[in-house]
Amino acid sequence: MTMDREERKRIIEALLFVSDKPVSIDTLKDVLKDVEPTEVRAIIEDINKEYSASGRSFSVKEIAGGFQMLTDPIYSRWISALYKRPPDKLTGPSLETLAIIAYKQPLTRSDIEAIRGVSVDGVLSTLEERQLIKTKGRLDAPGRPILYGTTAEFLQHFGLKSLEELPKLKEFKESDLDFVKEKEKADIVNAETGKLVSQESAEPQETAGQDHAHAQA
Repeated sequence: MTMDREERKRIIEALLFVSDKPVSIDTLKDVLKDVEPTEVRAIIEDINKEYSASGRSFSVKEIAGGFQMLTDPIYSRWISALYKRPPDKLTGPSLETLAIIAYKQPLTRSDIEAIRGVSVDGVLSTLEERQLIKTKGRLDAPGRPILYGTTAEFLQHFGLKSLEELPKLKEFKESDLDFVKEKEKADIVNAETGKLVSQESAEPQETAGQDHAHAQA
């Protein structure tokens, strides 16, 4: 049976509505059979235009390699009250460890501990239980330590289409640090006396008082 575009649109909408996780274009294509990936994406854009035009409280978002129907974050307070769920928040150590893995993956537990300066065994277990990280293999080194990386659930949790959407971090270079050091040196030189401010502040207080008296005279 041949379907027209409007019918395909309503089927895709229904599939996204019932799914509790992102649905990939390939999955939608397999279900509908006679539709191309480009048309699937175009239909989803049409659905979102309809939602936007009618001021709906939800839309279809592309996250974690697929599409999912999500409510606008501004309604999270009322949704949480409906389900009586406590805020789903990660602790500081968990977030810090997860950020390190997200930006540096794949890496070992020792790599993470070298950056954080503390043991992360418990934190890694928590992140694995929440399916935010997983084993990506083993390092070809003595002991063959486990390599960790993020999961599709990580992308879904933070509403990311891919790791490319992670906020960009400035890559500091030695030249950046040298510039800062030179600027700091320049900042502490008194242009009139030619002395370092730190040296002037170390001079006896009475000298400053005498200078003040001379100025009054």
